Amino acid sequence: MHIKNICCIGAGYVGGPTMAVIALKCPDIKVTVVDLNKERIAEWNGPLENLPVFEPGLQEVVKEARGRNLFFSTEVNKFINEAEMIFMAVNTPTKTEGEGAGMAADLRHVEACAKMIAKVAKTGKIVVEKSTLPVRTAEKIKEILNIEGNGIHFEILSNPEFLAEGTAINDLFKSDRVLIGGDDTLKGKEAVNALVDIYSNWIPREKILTTNVWSSELAKLASNAMLAQRISSINSLSALCEKTGADIDELSKAVGMDHRIGSHFLKASVGFGGSCFQKDILNLVYLCRHYGLDEVAQYWYQVVKINDYQKNRFAQKIIDGLGGGVKDKRIAILGWAFKANTNDSRESPAIYVVLRLLELGAILQIYDPMVSEKRIKDDLKRLYKDQKKANSNIEFILEKVTVFENIEETINNSKAIGVLTDWEEFKYIKWPSQLLVFDGRNIIENAFYSIGK
Repeated sequence: MHIKNICCIGAGYVGGPTMAVIALKCPDIKVTVVDLNKERIAEWNGPLENLPVFEPGLQEVVKEARGRNLFFSTEVNKFINEAEMIFMAVNTPTKTEGEGAGMAADLRHVEACAKMIAKVAKTGKIVVEKSTLPVRTAEKIKEILNIEGNGIHFEILSNPEFLAEGTAINDLFKSDRVLIGGDDTLKGKEAVNALVDIYSNWIPREKILTTNVWSSELAKLASNAMLAQRISSINSLSALCEKTGADIDELSKAVGMDHRIGSHFLKASVGFGGSCFQKDILNLVYLCRHYGLDEVAQYWYQVVKINDYQKNRFAQKIIDGLGGGVKDKRIAILGWAFKANTNDSRESPAIYVVLRLLELGAILQIYDPMVSEKRIKDDLKRLYKDQKKANSNIEFILEKVTVFENIEETINNSKAIGVLTDWEEFKYIKWPSQLLVFDGRNIIENAFYSIGK
């Protein structure tokens, strides 16, 4: 089966870059990314410097493929019907209400996609799960397609993304592995092979792993849980190092040289963030509880708790460094994205640290090279709402936030400086000579700086 037309539903952090690379590497396939968000589609079709997703190398890929065989559109129904293969790359946040609230994945967008495909499709389709989903979601998607469809045949594949923000394009060009899960039937194998043929245009065949659907769905949650566990483990040890006089960087190097462990994800930080780790671990916790595996659930839940502890510990370090209080004290925050080389701030530790400081009366001056003022304030409002703070006014608190466009203005007149994202430009700043250094062991070697009380 040769695929000539691909439609991807969802023009976000996964759908946009992934489809751009597929279009680049498969010039004989027409790739259309659709989304109901008109503003987002307009940004994908607009100037390259204003793409809604910032990833090194993405502009160059979009420049070469856009208009040739890569297109972005709000005409969802048209391109669903035109495609032989449909990727679902919509958001799957953590549920906020109902069974599994706070842990389980919210599948409303996925289910809405399935209903849309079932309603519109007039010919058989291969439907590919690209979003991060709990194991056995394909069962629900197939049920929706069969019940609400027009009697045509659908094959469901699982093809989870393993992209790290900041290196997504390189991850797509040189993937550690591409995972494709499908049914062990004749048509299931044909669908799997059709997707294998697409990736084989640039990925070595030995790196394309085919499995059953359930293994593929669970692999993404398991991978993120293991990576997040390493970050939380090294962060928990950073607290012990501060108490004992051990050096966390020396400890990390010694541990990482053990070939059974390796050196990746052993850098102490203010905590992990991003759209994947926390929601995937909580989803995994929920699944474990659902199947009666309470001890396993408790183990993985502690990874999230250690991450919360690290964020709170960092905020407290700033408070203690300024004499035990921050009321009316001006603090500069460098970095808002959850890590360097991305404009994604979802679940960024900076949001939690800053909100706590604001609630204690601090005056915050913030700078991030890629995150806008609107995004920063929206992040604070969202967290404030999620935490259901009823005793104070978020608009009043935000009056104490100023977002600047350069480092110099941000640190001017501040009593303290907190570095919360490991942007390269933050690593070589010549700090004022009178600077007192409090070693927070963040992602940058000295991550909290006090200029005086």
